Amino acid sequence: MLTDRKIQTLKPKDNRYEIADENDHGRGTLILRVSPSGKKAFVLRYSIDRKVHRLTLGEYGTRPDQLTLAAARTKANEIGERIDAGLDPIAQERERQVAYAKEPSVGDLATEYIEKWAKLRKRSWPEDQRILEKDILPHWGTRKAESITRKEVVALLDQIASRGAPIAANRTLAVLRKMYNFAISRSMIDQSPCLGVQSPSKEHQKDRVLNVEEIVAFWKGLDTAAMSLTSKLALRFMLVTGQRLGEVCHLTREQIEGNWWIIPAEIAKNGRAHRVPLSLLAMNILDAAQSMGIDRYLFPSARLTEEGRDREMSPTALSHALRRNLSAIQITPFTPHDLRRTAATHIGMLGHNRLVISKILNHVEGGVTAIYDRHTYDTEKRAALEDWSSKLEKITTIY
Repeated sequence: MLTDRKIQTLKPKDNRYEIADENDHGRGTLILRVSPSGKKAFVLRYSIDRKVHRLTLGEYGTRPDQLTLAAARTKANEIGERIDAGLDPIAQERERQVAYAKEPSVGDLATEYIEKWAKLRKRSWPEDQRILEKDILPHWGTRKAESITRKEVVALLDQIASRGAPIAANRTLAVLRKMYNFAISRSMIDQSPCLGVQSPSKEHQKDRVLNVEEIVAFWKGLDTAAMSLTSKLALRFMLVTGQRLGEVCHLTREQIEGNWWIIPAEIAKNGRAHRVPLSLLAMNILDAAQSMGIDRYLFPSARLTEEGRDREMSPTALSHALRRNLSAIQITPFTPHDLRRTAATHIGMLGHNRLVISKILNHVEGGVTAIYDRHTYDTEKRAALEDWSSKLEKITTIY
C-alpha cells in the first residue's frame, strides 16, 4: 500500500517502474509511476470489456497543479464510479480536450469585444484596444478565457499599480470587466474572473475647476508648450466652448454653419444633435486652425490616412499632450474634461442660470418639463458664451 513517506523515498531507476496501491477501492488499481527523470505520476489501471486501460491522473506533489496521495485516491474513486455507470474515462477525456480546444482564448474575446462592441459604441475604443494590447494580451492572449482566475486578475492589477500607474490599473480592470461581461452576454463564456474585484486605486472625485490664475497660466503656458499648434488650439477651443473632448476632436468643416457649430447626433456623446453658438474668440481659434491648410478636420491628427488625407485627432493623444506639459506650465494637474467643467462653473459665476449652462453642455434632462419644453435657448446660450469669452479675453490680457 502506498504512503506519502514511501513515495517520497522512491528513487528513479534507469527504466520507468510502477508501484501499485493495494487499496484499489474495488474500481481499478491506483498506480504510482516513477520515471528515470525522477518524476512521479499517478495512473489508474482499469478494464472495460476485458480490455485493460491506463489513465494518467496527474503528477504527485503538493502544488495546485499536482495531486497528493489522498487526492489521487479520491479522483480514482470518482472515475471508478463513472466506469461502473458504463462510461469510458479515456473517451471522456478526449471529448473534454476537443471541447477545450474550441473554447475561446482571451485574444479571441479581445477581438470580438473591440470589433462587435467597442467600435460600435465607443469613440474612445482605440484606448480600450491600447490597454488590451499593452497589459492584457501579452500576459494572457493565448490563455483560455475561462482559465483566468480572480487571483490572477488581482495580481495583474497590482503589478500595473506597482509600476507607478494606479489609474491605469483601474482602467485596465474596467476594460477587462467590460470585455468579459460582453463575452458572457454572447454566450462565449459562463463567468467572469472580475466578479468581486475592486478597483486597486482610489480616484479623486472629478470636481477640478481652474481658478482665474490657473486659467491664465494654462492659456499663456500653451504658447511655449511642447505640443503641436493643433493641440494648443483644440485645448483652447474646449475651454472657450465648454464642449466634450471627443466632440472637439471630431469637429469638421461641415459642422460649422456661420457662427454656429452643429454637433451631429452620431458624434454627440448622448446621441442628441447639439447647436453651439460660436463667440468671436471661438471663431478666431477656428480661423487659426483653417489657416493651417486643413482638409476636413479642424483639429486633425498629425498622422494622415493611407490616402494622404487628414484624420480626426485621438482624444487620448490630446490628453497625453496636456499631461506631458503640465510641469512646464507649472499648474496643478488637470485633464481636458476639467476645462469643460471650468467653463460651466465660470459661466455660472457670471450670473447665468443652471438650465442655460445645461443646454450649453448638452446634458440630458429628465421629467415632464424636459418633455414639453421645446425652447432652443439659442439666445441665452449665445449670451452666456459671449460673456465667458469676454472674461477669458480680459483676464488673459490683464494678467
